[in-house]
Amino acid sequence: MSITTEPSSSQITSSEVIFPPGNLWSDEPPLESDLHREQIDLLIRLIRWWWRERQDFYASGNLTIYYSPNQKTSEEFRGPDFFVVLNADP
Repeated sequence: MSITTEPSSSQITSSEVIFPPGNLWSDEPPLESDLHREQIDLLIRLIRWWWRERQDFYASGNLTIYYSPNQKTSEEFRGPDFFVVLNADP
């Protein structure tokens, strides 16, 4: 039995696809570029390689971190580009 998850090109015509306009305006600050994202990925892969024998750290990026003692996601949060968490237990 074959299951198709995506429509084939014969099922969709270009007249059926609606594209948004290319001149969308926003007053939000620009997000990272492809180069910025690649640098984040490089930092994560380098730290994982450097500490490949260790099991007591976590390295990641572009994640929101909530650190509210009240466990509220509406207060005290950051979205770092890159971070490392080390195990404090000896």
